[in-house]
Amino acid sequence: MSDEIILKKLEGRLNRRSFLRGSSLAAAAIAAFAVSPRGAAGQDQPRDQDKDKKEEPAGDKPADRPADNRDAATPEEDEFKITRKDERGREYRICPQCGYNMYRQDRTWTCENCGYSYID
Repeated sequence: MSDEIILKKLEGRLNRRSFLRGSSLAAAAIAAFAVSPRGAAGQDQPRDQDKDKKEEPAGDKPADRPADNRDAATPEEDEFKITRKDERGREYRICPQCGYNMYRQDRTWTCENCGYSYID
């Protein structure tokens, strides 16, 4: 095949318009991949507590177990209701949705990561 025939075939397949269209599609695909939430797909789903429980042996009843070191009179504090201080001295709590810091504005606690909020 001569060079002229090859050039005509290439010209027919690849011109400026088709080149720009192909490169714009490639750029759009790269941008869509960069924006897609890849981190959410890698997170483990919380498992159901009921499904994970195994049948207890007949001899191992709760009455047969030794008592915990906790007093029955002391109420358990919810770890999400404990107010802590950050390095700047501001009060914060742990977000029950994502585990990030929640800061108070008036009576409302708002997570700075996911936006979860509640009134205290």
